[in-house]
Amino acid sequence: MFFDEGYSGRKFIMSDKTYEEADIVVFGMPMDYTVSFRPGSRFGPNRIREASIGLEEYSVYLDRDLEELSVHDAGDMLLPFGNAAKSLDRIEALADQLFQDDKFPVGLGGEHLVSWAVVKAAHKKWKDLTVIHIDAHADLREEYEGETLSHSTPIRKISRLLGPENVYSFGIRSGMKEEFTYAETSGMHMSRFDVAEPLKKKLPELEGRKVYVTLDIDVLDPAYAPGTGTPEAGGITSKELLEALHAIASSGVEVVGCDLVEVSPAYDQSEKTAVAAAKMIREMMLGFKS
Repeated sequence: MFFDEGYSGRKFIMSDKTYEEADIVVFGMPMDYTVSFRPGSRFGPNRIREASIGLEEYSVYLDRDLEELSVHDAGDMLLPFGNAAKSLDRIEALADQLFQDDKFPVGLGGEHLVSWAVVKAAHKKWKDLTVIHIDAHADLREEYEGETLSHSTPIRKISRLLGPENVYSFGIRSGMKEEFTYAETSGMHMSRFDVAEPLKKKLPELEGRKVYVTLDIDVLDPAYAPGTGTPEAGGITSKELLEALHAIASSGVEVVGCDLVEVSPAYDQSEKTAVAAAKMIREMMLGFKS
């Protein structure tokens, strides 16, 4: 059992369809066992859901309404607390099921390591999968303090699985020198600091490809998203992030799933981080899924 079937808590706005009826499945991955600085992202999914209630169903950017979509919010996964390996196995098994059932997964983190499990499942179905990674951090470490399961490692794992040439990272402004050397020499595509303009330049290369989008909220400057585990000064605005997501939506790529990770609500009494995250989720659903 992946979820608490008795769950009756908050759902993401307009996610009132049953699993069978839905094309899109929203699910929480409340894992933060490997974070290197501030814990608490396991509480992110529910705070994003709560913030979504303040959104309009209509996107003025895309001229689309959530009423046009069929969305099911499955709630948060039941994960073995403290056991990263088993938790990742459960997330991968759920993602396997979603892809087998032709659902469009929208994952709410949780730490960034959870994305590794979903990408593994997606790669089983689409061997030519490409990942668009939007983040402040390179996440290209082999290990952190001797631990290979760390939220600083998922993109290195993904590049090893897909081939580095199929990984496109944007907004990166933090990492070890070795991580940037790997990006420069491996064949992966990394844009430092900015997101929207370099992404627009790369999207024509991905036309017709199957793409998974993983978004770490800390790509935003802490002024826009202080509620995250590893904030990094010098980030982008929420306006630029929206521009980037809309660029993906209007391109010729086929997005097969997405996630948003690393919202840690305890560090943001204003809830601006969760509010931004909820809006990004709405725009991704409306933009990525017809």
